[in-house]
Formats: sequence, structure tokens, C-alpha cells
Amino acid sequence: MAKKGNRVQVIMECTEHKESGMPGTSRYITTKNKKNTPDRKELKKYNPILKRVTVHREIK
Repeated sequence: MAKKGNRVQVIMECTEHKESGMPGTSRYITTKNKKNTPDRKELKKYNPILKRVTVHREIK
């Protein structure tokens, strides 16, 4: 039987790409423990369209 835990899947979306107006999106799927980090997560990830590391924020 599967364990019920506090880990949930979250979608990370690039903030700079959204503001630039270029077509397409840069999104990553990751997990977080909602008990330890109830706020929205923010990570630096590589954006293949902009070809550099940018800030990705949690959506939903």
C-alpha cells in the first residue's frame, strides 16, 4: 500500500521568459514537502530557449 505523505508535485515556470514575450515556455516539474515549505518555491534553473540560468517560480 502506498504511503500518504506531505510531498507534492509542483510546476516551476520561468519568470524572465514570461516577461520577454518570446513564444514557448520553460517549465520543470519537481517535488516539495508542503509541511516544511508551505510558501511558493523559487529555484535557479537553466532555460534552454534563453540559453542561460534564470529564476523559476512555482505555479499552481
